[in-house]
Amino acid sequence: MLHILVVEDEPTIATGLRDDLELQGYAVEVVDDGKLALERILEGKHDLVILDVMLPGMDGFAVCRAARMAGVRTPILMLTAKGQEVDKVVGLELGADDYVTKPFSPRELLARIKAVMRRIREDPERAPIYRFGDISVDVGRFEVLRNGEKIDLTAMEFKLLRAFLEHRGQVLTIDRLLQEVWGKDVFLTDRVIYTHVNNLRNKLEEDPRNPKFLISVRGVGYRFDG
Repeated sequence: MLHILVVEDEPTIATGLRDDLELQGYAVEVVDDGKLALERILEGKHDLVILDVMLPGMDGFAVCRAARMAGVRTPILMLTAKGQEVDKVVGLELGADDYVTKPFSPRELLARIKAVMRRIREDPERAPIYRFGDISVDVGRFEVLRNGEKIDLTAMEFKLLRAFLEHRGQVLTIDRLLQEVWGKDVFLTDRVIYTHVNNLRNKLEEDPRNPKFLISVRGVGYRFDG
């Protein structure tokens, strides 16, 4: 599931965007202030940002510039006013990945989102960086850091962690995890998942016996709450 942050201070537009995107199966968070938007972007919990130019507190250009200067690779799709060609140019120069001109149709927006995400997936240098607690996960560099210090994960532990990160907040069944991490034609026992999850907890959780991130859902599987 794609997690999208919508930054729009016009309530009607924001509600319309949320409804259209959720109808497509996306998880959507809406904020209406530039400074708050930057805070949420820096947390690294979203796969895409839809960012309006005109915002209270901090305009979209400043938000985009600050995010890119902080090393955030999350794709940004900017919303610009009709006929403001300079907005489009400035936004792209500051690091935005694309733009949509108001007014726009839901169909055009969805097409732009799919195009941006397709380009990102094809560019290894733009692989996402996820953050939770004091940990950052750089998918492109195959690197996990806690406060700048490297945490050593095995290749399978990293694949498992990535699966959890890509489905944050969702309960993943044992069968789903086996399929996503080990593949459809591999037959393993539930104990394998249990062992790898415990290993991840020991490396990532402050208190592995009382995990904050890797949560067991009894009789079903696991949920990542980071």
